[in-house]
Amino acid sequence: MKVLITGGTGAIGPRVVDAMYKAGFMVRVFSADPPFPCLFPESTEVVVGNINDKDAVRSSMQGVEAVVHMAALLHIVNPTPELREKYEQVNVNGTATVVDAAIREGVGRVVLFSTIAVYGEAGGRILNEKSLTRPETYYARTKLVAEGIVLDAKGPDGKKLGVVLRLGAVYGSRIKGNYERLTKALARNRFVPVGKGFNRRTLVYDKDVGNAAVLAVSHPDAAGMIFNVTDGTFHTLNEIIESICSALGRRPPLLSLPVGPTRALMGLIEKGCGALGIKPFVTRGMLDKYTEDIAVDGSLIQKELGFVPHYDLKSGWEETIKDLRKGKGI
Repeated sequence: MKVLITGGTGAIGPRVVDAMYKAGFMVRVFSADPPFPCLFPESTEVVVGNINDKDAVRSSMQGVEAVVHMAALLHIVNPTPELREKYEQVNVNGTATVVDAAIREGVGRVVLFSTIAVYGEAGGRILNEKSLTRPETYYARTKLVAEGIVLDAKGPDGKKLGVVLRLGAVYGSRIKGNYERLTKALARNRFVPVGKGFNRRTLVYDKDVGNAAVLAVSHPDAAGMIFNVTDGTFHTLNEIIESICSALGRRPPLLSLPVGPTRALMGLIEKGCGALGIKPFVTRGMLDKYTEDIAVDGSLIQKELGFVPHYDLKSGWEETIKDLRKGKGI
């Protein structure tokens, strides 16, 4: 089987490429940017192009039996109107372009990487694939629209082509964003927790994401389904911080700040920066994201497709820190 991976040069892309090769598949990558040297195995075909270029996307589909669609504009706090338009162009229109090309070229399976952010506020509940979706960000809203496009896709025989993987918070040595910042701050002893740290989070190690993608591509019962992809459980923020610190060989922070006064202080910082016309280095939105509780059940993909997460919190962070140190990321 030959698999096309869009957005393959992104943070998770190389892990998915490696997983496909280990499963015995041939791989072609479609990306907006050329890969760095040695990012992929030598036999990997690479096509550089725009995800909204219909001719380029369709050409990249030739001879392909499955597509893993990862190309997306990821979460950005308070996007500008220009970025909101780009979210539509990349996450929605780009997905429509991929699906249309797949149907026209007779591709048998289209797997979309989505996000548990489509669920929105959990309200203390444990969420699963049947939970209502109430996305709160432009990123999550456009990913939910993209899910609909993929799940509606059908081949000439009327059979569904699409599979949606809603990923938990993905971490690993190539991941950017909140967990990268948290890891670096802990490594430098520059992090003070806010709140009691009992809020739950749902994570998955990047290598396990690659294994889930293999199953979504190849399993006959996956078509038309939505699956949450997690490490099989959820963790308190304290447990995450402790795991990172253990992998770093450091003690977790002993002190924490109260949420209410800290949030009020951040509000003052935001107002002051706004008056000066500069971007605040901390915001209430960042704190709200840090203290949110989101527990998502990832058991369905285990039951239906036989997915087995190989990394728990301890082993995942140990390997992440080891790889970061090897690459001098910390």
